[in-house]
Amino acid sequence: MSTHKTRESSDTRQEILEVGQRIMAAKGYSAVGLKEILAAADVPKGSFYHYFESKDAFGEALLEDYFQDYLEELDQILAQPGLSMAQRLMNYWKAWQQNQSFLECQGKCLAVKLGVEVADLSEPMRAVLQRGTSGITDRLALAIEAGIAEGSLTIDGDPYAVAQSLYQLWVGASVMVKIARNMKPFETALAATQQIIHFSQD
Repeated sequence: MSTHKTRESSDTRQEILEVGQRIMAAKGYSAVGLKEILAAADVPKGSFYHYFESKDAFGEALLEDYFQDYLEELDQILAQPGLSMAQRLMNYWKAWQQNQSFLECQGKCLAVKLGVEVADLSEPMRAVLQRGTSGITDRLALAIEAGIAEGSLTIDGDPYAVAQSLYQLWVGASVMVKIARNMKPFETALAATQQIIHFSQD
């Protein structure tokens, strides 16, 4: 009985997070009220406060959940069997273009959408963003190092500095895609990536 209740409680909390992620990825953090999220999730207000102390606490949990999923997906891409690390990195940027487009991103563009907005609103949410993005760049740096070791790519400079530059490049491209309402900024970002990382032709 207690196991069922625990699972039900976990499912309700996750449903609120998933619904909030989709809505806020489309509209932003400040523009979305709890009433809209709770109505979409079909959850009473009292239940929300059972799981989250405030909207900011919800935003913090939302970003934690987002980055956990993101990093798991990134780990899967960077461990794809039968591919060189250079090919895996290219697959990551292809996935980025699909997930971060100006069309409906189903919550997968949350960090890009909320990054600037919540960093100024909440120190705890800014800290989650910092940890999450550091997790991404750390993984990219390790992948670049592995690609160098296996001979599938070369770079000029330090792998960690290159990883940070590439992540910042693609975040900027994602913002410009939303402004331009077309995919041209991603094409520019991909061309720049291929200049920063020299992929082996073998």
